Amino acid sequence: MKLVDRKLKILQAIIDDFITTAQPVGSRTIAKKYNLGISSATIRNEMSDLEEMGYLVQPHTSSGRIPSDLGYRLYVDNLMKQQELANRQKQLIQKLLINKIFEIEDLVQQSSKVLSKITNLTSLSLSPQFKKSKLKNIKLVQVDNDKVLLILVSSSGIVKNVIFRISEISQSILNKISNLLQAKLKGLTIEDLNDEVINNLKNEIYEYSTTIEALLPILRNTLCEIDDSEIYLDGITNIFNLPEFTDINRAKQFLSTLEKKELMYEVLKDSDQDDVCIKIGRENKLDEIKDYSVITATYKLNGRVIGKIGVIGPTRMNYSNIVPVMRYITDTLSEILKNINL
Repeated sequence: MKLVDRKLKILQAIIDDFITTAQPVGSRTIAKKYNLGISSATIRNEMSDLEEMGYLVQPHTSSGRIPSDLGYRLYVDNLMKQQELANRQKQLIQKLLINKIFEIEDLVQQSSKVLSKITNLTSLSLSPQFKKSKLKNIKLVQVDNDKVLLILVSSSGIVKNVIFRISEISQSILNKISNLLQAKLKGLTIEDLNDEVINNLKNEIYEYSTTIEALLPILRNTLCEIDDSEIYLDGITNIFNLPEFTDINRAKQFLSTLEKKELMYEVLKDSDQDDVCIKIGRENKLDEIKDYSVITATYKLNGRVIGKIGVIGPTRMNYSNIVPVMRYITDTLSEILKNINL
């Protein structure tokens, strides 16, 4: 059913008020605080209609109404006015990020801290996915008679290394192989290293075919194995400042959920959008977070999505303020990544 303009204004007023006060909203409150030009009796009738339509919920028979997940969804998609980020907020974000670099993992963690600091919510971030980054440098270093250290550096500044066994080989030969692999593989993503590329390498670097034959499977398997992204959380204790968590049992349950790193990984991976994504209450796939809202945003390198940051908290979060903050943080993070030279 299409909502008429008057119902939409009442719904917007109720949600704005509830986000601010965390208290059920009655018709008198709307009539006094919001100049809608209609009586509290008319507002009460419209609120009753909105409840029947599923946009509002009445927690107790004698109380006012609060938004449902459906009400929040309508609000987020059509009613909320995104707040303009103040210059001081932009300067704070830039200062906290740009002045604290620069290992890539440190930068991602710092972004998560900035997000929790500004939103007063629990933030979570996903470190860059190595397989979506381009290879920038490959180095082979002899560490023992039969052990070699493989060092991989991506264009986004991620450094991965692994030690593997190989028959005796000199460092000079390893240097030549490193240079050849560098020349052939630089600029490719790990996803580009398919069987065809591997076979071409074997044919082109035939001088060291025996070593290459042993190295390439290790290289590809290692790249696949080390693509685990790290999850960072910050501002976990922020929940104790929210009225939704005055119930100690609910607070403990929320904290227990945050401790499950695999679950948090799924929370961040639950969206394939490359922009801001808002999941409200029961829109979330995981049962453990169906009472909360999650807002995520992606950061990129040269237009390619390589990681995510987000916030998790009660459905009564200030969406209109959080969305522009997240956009600015991820835009700033993407710009920093573009200019990193390692």
